[in-house]
Amino acid sequence: MEFLNQLNDMLTEKFGALGPLYAVGMLGVLFIVITLPVLLKRQADPLDKLKQPGGGGRAAKPQQPAAAEARLRSGSKNAEKLDKFADFLEPQNEEEYSAARLKLTRAGYRSKSAVRAFHFAQFALGLFFLFCGVLYAFFASATGEVTTQKLILSVVIPGGIGYYLPKYWVERRVQTRQEEIINGFPDSLDMMLVCIEAGQSLDQSIIRVAREIRAGFPALADEYEIVSHEMKAGKDKITVLKDMGERCGVTDVSSFVTVLVQSATFGTSIADALRVYAAEMRDKRVMRAEEKANKLPTKLTLGTMMFTVPPLMIVLIGPSIYGMYQMLTTVEF
Repeated sequence: MEFLNQLNDMLTEKFGALGPLYAVGMLGVLFIVITLPVLLKRQADPLDKLKQPGGGGRAAKPQQPAAAEARLRSGSKNAEKLDKFADFLEPQNEEEYSAARLKLTRAGYRSKSAVRAFHFAQFALGLFFLFCGVLYAFFASATGEVTTQKLILSVVIPGGIGYYLPKYWVERRVQTRQEEIINGFPDSLDMMLVCIEAGQSLDQSIIRVAREIRAGFPALADEYEIVSHEMKAGKDKITVLKDMGERCGVTDVSSFVTVLVQSATFGTSIADALRVYAAEMRDKRVMRAEEKANKLPTKLTLGTMMFTVPPLMIVLIGPSIYGMYQMLTTVEF
């Protein structure tokens, strides 16, 4: 008891009245960090042995896929290290897992462990920023008197920022990727129409369009390549097109998928359907440009008022104010 009293007095003298509370909190965090990997470690799955070279009874030769297929192939050696914590890092509810997987797919993260890596980033950044907040609270309390409310905010706010930072990053990635798809979609339809009218099939035209637009719109090229690879694998064409519309999350692509599905269902010409829809997409792109141009004067009004009116008022009224000031100083003398 004497040792505990001395330790309590030392912490109170060095860190203030909340010194013992800080020490208990740091010990709790330390115990969690130590025991969490042990508790969350998942047992090895016997089926994983079949994935290893030679695990199925024969030596498996490593294959080097092409560059385009390697980009779209799911799986990562670094992400496989998180498999042992899958029960903790992945939602157990199927609907939540599907929603998170769809969100990450729309952001361009299509790997098998994308959901796992996303939740790990939230957990790791949350703990890291929380630890930084605790260090700042220790430093602030040691250098001066700080209220309890400020200490709590200095710890909680960084932790919340670190937890929501990956979510913000994914949202920005989704918006950027969807804008890229919207901008490049009308040009891809024109190329596809030219290829189909030249005698190529829909599968061949999709492959050609993906190769041609990769330099300007890589996100849309990836989606077209996924469609072509799934069609080559024997998947139903209608299902492949619907999956593309769901992955992109863009209204224009969903409408394009609907047009192709209806054309395949009723047996109409794909070239005629593409010609009409491509013209509509070009008109829609012009309308979006006109809409942005019409919004521009409204957005510039505030800047014009802030940076034009004050200098103009100074130029017009400044000499009069200066003259009145000179007059008043002369009258006083």
